[in-house]
Amino acid sequence: MEAFITLEAVAAPLPTNHIDTDVIFPGRFLSTIRRTGLGPLLFHGLRYDEDGAERPDFVLNRTPYREAGILVTGDTFGCGSSREHAPWALLDFGIRCIVSASFADIFAGNCVGNGILCVTLPPATVAQLMRDAETGACLRVDLERQEIHRPCGEIIQFEIPAAVRQRLLSGTDQISLTLHWSDEILAHEEQLELNQPWI
Repeated sequence: MEAFITLEAVAAPLPTNHIDTDVIFPGRFLSTIRRTGLGPLLFHGLRYDEDGAERPDFVLNRTPYREAGILVTGDTFGCGSSREHAPWALLDFGIRCIVSASFADIFAGNCVGNGILCVTLPPATVAQLMRDAETGACLRVDLERQEIHRPCGEIIQFEIPAAVRQRLLSGTDQISLTLHWSDEILAHEEQLELNQPWI
């Protein structure tokens, strides 16, 4: 997993509330277990019409948002099912940071496991960043300092759990986290075999 330290990127505005994982990555595409090549399927029903042509009014189909690395969106982003394909598709498109007033817990956890930073801010602050995004501006996100730098020069502080911050900064996924404790796990299993051989 790629570490997240700082990111300066175009921010795309998507002001809709309660965008669920089926909108982010439609269920009809869930047959794949590949993590790459999913970017074109991101927000498929919103990005394309019934004939597969791009909808010109959808934000990610417009310049400069085709190159967006940050998504500023409405409340309760990522609700619905727990499918990990949703963060896979966001990451494959190029989104490394999502800003919202709230996230579904499982979705946010899946994002962390894939190197995507979810920043939760008060609705009024999200609205300010949404206005910045609507101008096609770049935002700078600094995870070490827990800051978002606006184009006007204002710096917005955000909170994030220390364990989540450390995992993103170090690029540690669940497997790497488990392997970090491999010696202790092995010692526990050996002790278990000595003390309770019937297990």
